[in-house]
Amino acid sequence: MLTKFELLKERCEKENANLWQLSVKDEIENTGRSEEEIFERLQRTLDVMKNSSHAALEVPVVSVTGMTGGNAKVMNDYFLGGDTVLGDTAAKAMAMALSTSEVNAAMGQIVAAPTAGSSGILPATLMTMYHKYDYDDQKLKEAMLVATQVGQVIFDNATFAGAEGGCQAETGAASAMAAAAVCYLRGYNIQTQENAATCALLNIMGLICDPIGGMVEFPCNIRNANGVMNALASADMAMAGVKVFVTFDEAVDALKRVGDSLPAGLRETGEGGIAVCPSALRLREKYIDGKN
Repeated sequence: MLTKFELLKERCEKENANLWQLSVKDEIENTGRSEEEIFERLQRTLDVMKNSSHAALEVPVVSVTGMTGGNAKVMNDYFLGGDTVLGDTAAKAMAMALSTSEVNAAMGQIVAAPTAGSSGILPATLMTMYHKYDYDDQKLKEAMLVATQVGQVIFDNATFAGAEGGCQAETGAASAMAAAAVCYLRGYNIQTQENAATCALLNIMGLICDPIGGMVEFPCNIRNANGVMNALASADMAMAGVKVFVTFDEAVDALKRVGDSLPAGLRETGEGGIAVCPSALRLREKYIDGKN
């Protein structure tokens, strides 16, 4: 049976549980693993997220092609300068998102959350909450499970794949998952978590997938940095009580319809959008085709 967010809310009320508890219960039933085993695996996942989101902050990490690298350090240095427009929290969050994105492009170890192309968003969000509020690992793992429930709804009813739904499906899904996790950590209820996830999808609806040369590098890394901003902003709007007039299930259905409507050239083929700009084509020749 397809997972709907409305069904998750009904289960939470009926079973007097929150989203992360439902996730643990379902995992036990589906895999036979104990709760202890589940959280041990989550700890390993969280450790990878911690490492990838910090690995490129002080020492540049360059991609296999050589096309990208060093942006995380540049952003972190800017954060350390203490004169950012958005403030320290935003600057650090973007630096950490860029870090994981660069580690991914360099074939390092990351967590696809939910995809490699969007892998910087959830780790940067969780680490932002850690740095700002000092949440312990247990709380962060619970937030990860909240994120997985949001992701399951998207997976069941739409897609995570940029090749199917554009970047809205990748960075959009990651932002929605992260936004709900933030609201959980701050103690807000499931309705607020839903509103945050919905806001995140609305903010990115229609975003195409147009990587240079089909490589998960540019503009993917920039969109990871913006994705964590989307997650944090969406969470703040939801927690402030900004009205959201559609449900998360409706937003996911819309994401699916929009993704299906995108031409093939705008779905990860490298044949449209930014990927065919003159500057992008020159970069492709230099770093990917090896003509220079």
